[in-house]
Amino acid sequence: MKKEKRSLLRNKGVQSLLAALLCILIGLLIGYVILLIINPAGAGEAIKTIVENFLYYPSPSAQLRYLGNTLVKTAPLLLCSLSVLFAYKVGLFNIGAAGQYVVGAGASLYCALGLGLPWYVCLIAAIAAGALLGAISGVLKAYRNVNEVISCIMLNWISLYAINTLLSNVKEGASPYTIQLSTGNPGAVLPSLGLNELFNGNRYVTIAIPLSVIVAVVIWVLLEKTKFGYELKATGYNKFAAKYCGMKEKRNLILTMVIAGALAGMGAGLYYLTGFEQWSTTQSSVPAMGFNGIAAAFLGGLNPIGAVFSSYFIQHITSGGAYVDKTMYSAQISDLISSLIIYLCGFVLFFKTTLDRRLDRRAEREAARAKAAQKGGEA
Repeated sequence: MKKEKRSLLRNKGVQSLLAALLCILIGLLIGYVILLIINPAGAGEAIKTIVENFLYYPSPSAQLRYLGNTLVKTAPLLLCSLSVLFAYKVGLFNIGAAGQYVVGAGASLYCALGLGLPWYVCLIAAIAAGALLGAISGVLKAYRNVNEVISCIMLNWISLYAINTLLSNVKEGASPYTIQLSTGNPGAVLPSLGLNELFNGNRYVTIAIPLSVIVAVVIWVLLEKTKFGYELKATGYNKFAAKYCGMKEKRNLILTMVIAGALAGMGAGLYYLTGFEQWSTTQSSVPAMGFNGIAAAFLGGLNPIGAVFSSYFIQHITSGGAYVDKTMYSAQISDLISSLIIYLCGFVLFFKTTLDRRLDRRAEREAARAKAAQKGGEA
């Protein structure tokens, strides 16, 4: 029984799950301590409210409706996390998911509002725009060995101001926000196929939610079950060895960034084509969705299926903060707690390594005892 337990703890998936849960618990505990310091009177209720999120509402119909809102925001976060983890599997750190998300949003909204195209064309445009931006970093890395972090960060800001300029052509006259899809081009809104009825008629619930989960499964199959995925991971482990084995390492690097960019761009398309939010053409900071994808990827153990759950959890905590009593705490308190959990995500690998070391030491001690007992029996 003990051997079975130890072998289970050796499983990478189990280790990732335990490490993620530990990060979440420590993050919530630290968050609770901070709430106690700010205002001890409402700390318990505040942390309970953040964790509850949509369960804050007493009515089941209201709970379903606001659960739908959380899921709508989870879909783009999941795609951004897939973008980050896909590149990471090939040894690249795609911090440019934020910029790829921006151009995906810009392409989808301009095609919808400026060109009057249907939703599926707008979504393809978002995917293509993200892929193109990812390809730029991939080509620079493959042929000029430009660090992808540097090129991605620069492209993030170039993308933001370029998209602000582009979408100023389709904004409302009296505000900096783009025209609402429901009035500007209803045909560009993603279809719900009846899913909205499951969430008390929430019109923002569309095929984006199941589609994002399907993409996660496809990415898992691609990475774990195909020759192409094996070549990509082999290139990430050692591009020189991959080249020696006949793999086209430059092509693999570029393709990786193209796919990563396409995923982030698709995330933006799946979000903005629901009509849930309008783009502000005066924003001076890159949307946090792309950066939060980094946390979701690592909290999910760099596994596409794990990313589904970690993306939902991060969005669940973030959305839950909207219900905290604003007379006691700032509206950003949930962002603080989610930031703590995100920060602790960096220790997931540390927790896994520590667990492996402890298991190794225990195995060595048991082997030594068995050897000593064997010698004693022989004597």
